[in-house]
Parts: sequence; C-alpha cells; structure tokens
Amino acid sequence: MSVHAKEYLNAGDVVIVNCDHQCNVLVMDDSNFNSYRNGSQCRYFGGFFRRLPARVPVPHSGNWNVVVDAGQGQFRYSIQYMKRAA
Repeated sequence: MSVHAKEYLNAGDVVIVNCDHQCNVLVMDDSNFNSYRNGSQCRYFGGFFRRLPARVPVPHSGNWNVVVDAGQGQFRYSIQYMKRAA
C-alpha cells in the first residue's frame, strides 16, 4: 500500500516522513511522478528508510510529489515539510 501527497517547495526545503515501520520514501517532480504512475523508469530522491523519520531535501523549487510505500497492509504515517525562512 502506498500514499501520495503533493506540495510546492523551494530549493533547500525538507520533506519529513514518519511511519510506524520501515518504508520507501520517494520524492519526485511531476514529470517523474507521471512516469512512476505509468510503471516507467523515473528519478527520485529518497529511497528505503529503516530509521525514521526520513528527511529528504529538495534540490530546486517546484511542485514535489511524495510517495510513501510501506509494502502490504495498512500503516500509520505523517508527512511534514520544513520550509526555509523567507
């Protein structure tokens, strides 16, 4: 089971994901998210995290998609964003 969230973030902002067990955290732009949804090869930031919370900085400003995949079954999670001060 996986969940998806989308947020506009600026370069240097950090995606923070907490989950009740190890999971994949994939942070990607819209183009790569569309490839991911279609089962095509995509580029993402993040990966598999055994220790949580996961912290994934974004390299440039834009819309960012966050996918949390904890395998099968239900899981508890939270997605937060640490945004740089303006």
